Amino acid sequence: MKEAGTTIVLGGGVGGVVAANALRKATGAEHRIILIDRQPVHLFAPSLLWLMTGSRSARQISRPLGRMLRKGVEVVCGEIDMIDPRTRRVRVVQEPPSGDGVREFDADYLVVSLGADLAPESIPGLADAGHSFYSLEGAESLRQAVRRFAGGRIVVLTAAPAYKCPAAPYEAAMLIEHEIRRRGLRHDTTIDLYAAEPGPLGVAGPEVSAGVRHLVESKGIGFHPEHQVVNVDPAAGRLSFANGAIAQFDLLAYVPPHRAPRVIRDAGLSDETGWIPTDRDTLHTRHPGVYAIGDVTHIPLIMGKPLPKAGVFAESQAKVVAGVIAAEINGTLNQTWFDGHGGCFIETGGGRAGFGAGDFYAEPAPQVRLRSVGRRWHLGKVLFEKKWLWRGI
Repeated sequence: MKEAGTTIVLGGGVGGVVAANALRKATGAEHRIILIDRQPVHLFAPSLLWLMTGSRSARQISRPLGRMLRKGVEVVCGEIDMIDPRTRRVRVVQEPPSGDGVREFDADYLVVSLGADLAPESIPGLADAGHSFYSLEGAESLRQAVRRFAGGRIVVLTAAPAYKCPAAPYEAAMLIEHEIRRRGLRHDTTIDLYAAEPGPLGVAGPEVSAGVRHLVESKGIGFHPEHQVVNVDPAAGRLSFANGAIAQFDLLAYVPPHRAPRVIRDAGLSDETGWIPTDRDTLHTRHPGVYAIGDVTHIPLIMGKPLPKAGVFAESQAKVVAGVIAAEINGTLNQTWFDGHGGCFIETGGGRAGFGAGDFYAEPAPQVRLRSVGRRWHLGKVLFEKKWLWRGI
């Protein structure tokens, strides 16, 4: 058994919270657990779609990270300014009232769970033209825009072919369609989904992709795959695509391009993909004592595509990393491995949802099954949300 030490968890999202909680339970009180995030509040991102349609408020899907203190996890709020993966040193800049100045922390183990930064500015005009439902501010502004909408053209857009929560834009299109229909505006509204990718949830396989596409198109939503947006004209309400196509809109809801946080790139943790490569089983990086989990990672699958970026994987990976670190601290045999299993709910509107789940590590291709749409899957997502907000943090 090792002497008392310190584990630092970077990021207060699902992966970071799970890792910190699991480590606290698996190690003695003498081992210090520090959670660092730029925000003092944990936002349950899967519920942003419900906030977008007005069935949730920001308060309902947020919890103070300071609640982790009662579990024996130290919480530091500040901007992570530097990571040295060789020495496992982290520098944090704290502004009043959270703190005053620069602090440095040294770790025996470092868990990087900083997620993906949203970069709408990388597409000219995009940030000024519409609403990103992947952020709290964007989901709230989209909710107001949908409420004011009186008919016309709605476009849901994925601005890049790879993004976290792969089902979310397809859910968003169906949830917006349901709200427009509920308000009696469906005959006065066209809804189209322009996707940079070839099809929905492509990594899950052709059957799942075709199934989700059918769900979208059965609601009268036009689906236009392989449309990579290159420019947006906010004043004209016009999208221009790399293939020469043009699309007009009165209301634009979009998924922005993603990139790893700057501090990750500056630390040399990312590779040519722009993300952090890890061991697919233990999530260990090439630096001793440094692990990465969740959206910031790049894990190639046997068929060439990367493991999707999704909260369900961040949660499972966090538990694995906590087990690996705890085994080393406690001098026991590690018996935890990430097996590539995961799934997600797919909201279709009207209190109904589907569910897709399976083995993404399966060979020669992921084995994923899409369950039939029904109320039980919607209720399952509601119960998952309540459990997380009550017990997760």
